[in-house]
Amino acid sequence: MDIVFLRDLKLETVIGIYDWEREIKQTVILDLEMGTDIRKAADSDSIEDTLDYKAVSKRLISFVEESEFQLVETLAERCAAIVREEFDVPWVRLTLNKIGAVSRARDVGVIIERGERF
Repeated sequence: MDIVFLRDLKLETVIGIYDWEREIKQTVILDLEMGTDIRKAADSDSIEDTLDYKAVSKRLISFVEESEFQLVETLAERCAAIVREEFDVPWVRLTLNKIGAVSRARDVGVIIERGERF
């Protein structure tokens, strides 16, 4: 299995359980590792034969910036589902970082893996 990755995708969204969090946008950062097979694309040198990370990023930007979830867990699950279902990715590892959510900590968040490695 090959991995296409996307790191440090900074997004602004409504996220959180507290009333004040429901009234502002906060920064979340996504890191993704997406399992795929790049051999066909390497042979053809054609974007149509690969996992288009720009298309993935545009889709996630649109989704996350329009969302209003309470939990980072929910947002992470929905993002992973979009990658797997809409981009035919059999395995994804997604890190969702909510910077500044806990005082004295640089960042907090979740790391999830969904699907099967081949």
